[in-house]
Amino acid sequence: MTTHTVQPESILDALAIELPSWAFGNSGTRFKVFGTLGTPRTIHEKIADAATVHRLTGLAPAVALHIPWDLVDSFTDLKAYAADQGVRLGTVNSNTFQDDEYKFGSLTHTDKTVRQKAIDHHIRCLDIMTEIGSQDLKVWLADGTNYPGQGDIRGRQDRLAESLAAIYQHVGEGQRLVLEYKFFEPAFYVTDVPDWGTSYAHTVALGDRAAVCLDTGHHAPGTNIEFIVAQLLRLGKLGSFDFNSRFYADDDLIVGAADPFQLFRILFEVIRGGGLSPESDLALMLDQCHNVEAKIPGQIRSVLNVQEMTLRAALVDTAALTAAQEAGDVLGANGIFMDAFYTDVRPQLASWRESRGLPADPMRAFAESGYQQQIETDRVGGTQTSWGA
Repeated sequence: MTTHTVQPESILDALAIELPSWAFGNSGTRFKVFGTLGTPRTIHEKIADAATVHRLTGLAPAVALHIPWDLVDSFTDLKAYAADQGVRLGTVNSNTFQDDEYKFGSLTHTDKTVRQKAIDHHIRCLDIMTEIGSQDLKVWLADGTNYPGQGDIRGRQDRLAESLAAIYQHVGEGQRLVLEYKFFEPAFYVTDVPDWGTSYAHTVALGDRAAVCLDTGHHAPGTNIEFIVAQLLRLGKLGSFDFNSRFYADDDLIVGAADPFQLFRILFEVIRGGGLSPESDLALMLDQCHNVEAKIPGQIRSVLNVQEMTLRAALVDTAALTAAQEAGDVLGANGIFMDAFYTDVRPQLASWRESRGLPADPMRAFAESGYQQQIETDRVGGTQTSWGA
């Protein structure tokens, strides 16, 4: 490997992955939410846990918020607290899927009063973003229908476009609205933003301050996600990633756990499309729930998985690959691609960490730090945070 379009070291130095505040709270399935010792009781404790991940990995300088789960009296004070912990506040995620009024939709609801409530919630999120200096408002909608005839498919799209336009008017300088898609769940017949094309169509109609959010778990089995990545980067409309892993549906497992090769392929297209270049505003974030595994180590493992596959993808000899592709050398091109994927980069990553004052093995460093034992001792009493709080 002699010629690359990127320098692997510069890619590593630039890599930053936002952590979701909700990943540190209790989570589970519709069958059971399991409580764990040391679980945060406040957003401040979530931030402290996220900051621990960053101190050990150097990869996670921002914490994403979920509103209203992370509401506080003063976001200015929360911003200062995060800075004291060595991180900053990042993406603000809206929530229009929990209130009873949203049973039949939020931004797409037939009742204008319900739609206005959802619009006002997003405007409030934008106000919070202004207060904390956040770039992205992430909009994921549970809106949809379960049965043919239940709703007017075209009418729902019209109402969605109208509602998004009302929100977009309040998106300020240096801010973006990123619209996330998901092909099903909780709706099972029609989801109002089911795919990248729908998200793309709406964000193009909105303007330059709107882009698509791609959640790696929000696709039908077998979907070629790296093609979507390449296409959206070509079009200048890939705003952010929600990284996770899945075996069946939106499992929200540790990124790279189910299919590390897919993660490698995705990150190759991210690099090739300039998504990790200095001028890029592509935001990388985890969106995961650690139902049975320990939460802080789960987040550490996740960002390390992204880092490892990023470095492997950066090692693809793109000059040789292009030559093989243009020569019609099918197996040669595939071999060049696979050589990078099979490269063991763990020693190189350990050296990179040590050269920057980080532990060579962050997982071991956390286990030996005593942090988990300390929070289990300190966080006694109160109400643990969980899904929805």
